[in-house]
Amino acid sequence: DCQLLEGRRFAFLNSDLIIFNVTVHDQGNYTCETTYTYNGKQYNISRDIRLTVEVSPPKRPPEISYPINNSIEVELGSQVTVDCNTTGADGYEVFWTGNGVYIDVLYMSRIFASPYKEETSYDGRPVHSVKLVISEVNSEDYEQPFVCQASNAFGQVASYIILKHRVPDTQRWLTGGLLSFLILTFITLIIYKVFKIDLVLWYRDSPCAFASKEDGKIYDAYVLYTKSTGGRSLYRLETFVRRILPDVLEQQCGYNLFIIGRDDLVGEAVISVADETVKQSRRLMIILGSEASSSCLSEDASEQQLAMYNALIRDGIQVILIEIDEVHDYTSMPESIKYIKQKHGAIQWKGDFAEKSCSPNIRFWKYVRYQMPSRKKVSYSEGYYLPLMLNSSAAKKS
Repeated sequence: DCQLLEGRRFAFLNSDLIIFNVTVHDQGNYTCETTYTYNGKQYNISRDIRLTVEVSPPKRPPEISYPINNSIEVELGSQVTVDCNTTGADGYEVFWTGNGVYIDVLYMSRIFASPYKEETSYDGRPVHSVKLVISEVNSEDYEQPFVCQASNAFGQVASYIILKHRVPDTQRWLTGGLLSFLILTFITLIIYKVFKIDLVLWYRDSPCAFASKEDGKIYDAYVLYTKSTGGRSLYRLETFVRRILPDVLEQQCGYNLFIIGRDDLVGEAVISVADETVKQSRRLMIILGSEASSSCLSEDASEQQLAMYNALIRDGIQVILIEIDEVHDYTSMPESIKYIKQKHGAIQWKGDFAEKSCSPNIRFWKYVRYQMPSRKKVSYSEGYYLPLMLNSSAAKKS
């Protein structure tokens, strides 16, 4: 049948084909091909031989390979098809019964049997398959055996199948739920990592944000910066501290900053002002110019050391480190500055002094606002009396 003969069961002796352990599946057409030469010209020739295998079926009762007295889970209202596979039975002696009643092959009702298919097994016995079809499962079909029966001249056999309610796959649901939870958590963490700053700033401005607790402090940040740089770096540093920083954080965002040289009174001792003001501040903001060095920082050493001591040791104030342009070398910086850089990192300002750079919604100012404390939401009366209190306290100092 146009199939190449391979395997140990086939052998060739001279021009003969030998087949060992012949089965019914070996019957068919066998083709012998050869070539011969006549008058110097080569020709191909082939002959077909029909092999018929006669098998004497074993004399024993039929066998049912399925069902095997088992049960299956089905849903109410679903359609179910079950095969009854037999070997050795007469075709008309294979049938289904339900509750002791013969299930008709021809009559198409809710439960019926399809016509059987017949083949031949390797030992010559007939193989039949009869399908039980339940077009719609009803409640009375559950826990009732549907029996497949098969017989021949040497005996009769039967095997049943029982329909059961489908049990919810708890493990599958738990696994699916856990997997979905892990995926959702992973996506949420990615979203939070990417949009963390925007989410925190949005929450602070939302009406549902919790009001910050009263801590008795006046200033949101104490601004400390180097004053001994020169040239363009000095101009950029002074412009940022004196104009850009107050404009964005105070005027647009509502924070209250203390900047030495702007908010202290003439004649006051710098050290005492720094000590008292840092205690009243929620953040310490250190601003470094691009040309900042050990010599630049040493001129205000007393103020710096006191502010660092209050922030890092005594009061535990959070530090915000800002670089005006990029500071390339920290090796000559004080150990406290290097420690802050290593632990908290730095926010780098690379903008110009155009109006766009003064928007609180650009990336740089979002990072600064994120590290600043939440703004206290005051009532109208508190907002009305606050300037009077500040003015009166300033008048007492003068």
